[in-house]
Amino acid sequence: MKTTLISALSASVFALLAGQAFAADPVTLQLKWVTQAQFAGYYVALDKGYYTDEDLDVTIKPGGPDIAPEQVIAGGGADVIVDWMAAALAARERGVPLVNIAQPFKNSGLLLTCLKETGIESPADFPGKTLGVWFYGNEYPFYAWMAKLGLGTDGGADGVTVLKQGFNVDPLIQKQADCISTMTYNEYGQVLDAGITPDQLTVFNYRDEGVGMLEDGLYVMEDKLQDPAFEDKMARFVRASMKGWKYAEEHPDEAAEMVIEHDDTGAQTLEHQQYMMGEVAKLTAGSDGSLDVDDYNETVHTLLSAVSPDNPAITKEPEGAYTLDITNKALGK
Repeated sequence: MKTTLISALSASVFALLAGQAFAADPVTLQLKWVTQAQFAGYYVALDKGYYTDEDLDVTIKPGGPDIAPEQVIAGGGADVIVDWMAAALAARERGVPLVNIAQPFKNSGLLLTCLKETGIESPADFPGKTLGVWFYGNEYPFYAWMAKLGLGTDGGADGVTVLKQGFNVDPLIQKQADCISTMTYNEYGQVLDAGITPDQLTVFNYRDEGVGMLEDGLYVMEDKLQDPAFEDKMARFVRASMKGWKYAEEHPDEAAEMVIEHDDTGAQTLEHQQYMMGEVAKLTAGSDGSLDVDDYNETVHTLLSAVSPDNPAITKEPEGAYTLDITNKALGK
């Protein structure tokens, strides 16, 4: 009986040690917004087992109007976050040392969408108009654009009136604003769903107006990158995530279904997520996750060209705000 007991204990100890030896590395990802196809690549990587294949145990935390990814990661609530570069650079200058480790979104989806009936056909028609703007870090492209146009943002016939816009399209539908902020993959579709046709709209893409800024990238805290084990974990995370993004591009309807499965709120519809995924795929197309330094420089230049009390994103050239080491390791470069 003693031999049996010892054997049983030995087996238990071995199983415990084996479980510890092969336990997957935990990673917590904080999203910039709620569960939707904007983040489909991460949900696809989770459901298709790409993270598991890289020995990762990934937890995806949805965002929302009251969640700032920069604050979450600064407080230790995430290992990596999805953020727009302008917001990340602003946070870095204010003491949250975020570093871009990958850039899944190659192109920008930010639009200013206007009703033609307001008489807006070009930026020359903005003076005297009311423009809806998202805040919480999303306002930086808008203020950079207004600075480029030489337009004040305090109202009056020679400037524009800024309406702090919620994350919906009501101000345009209810005609509280002449133009509102929209994303190609989300709110623009909501405007169309409200019965407004494309020929009733004048739409400006920020990048076409010379104020394009990089949107959804992956960011970590700078001090974490001093740990080789963390670097290795992030390289595996990026590799699996980009595999998820490429699968989502090629199978948009399936990716949309996966997103719906992870939406605990029940607020999303499959039809809208399919529309969103089709548009998001245009923004990730051509990206292998590597940051294009020229795109980074364009974002920084645009922000620095519009420094003002209204647009205090950054006031000096950032240093150490990105690294190519993670994507190089992930891609075997």
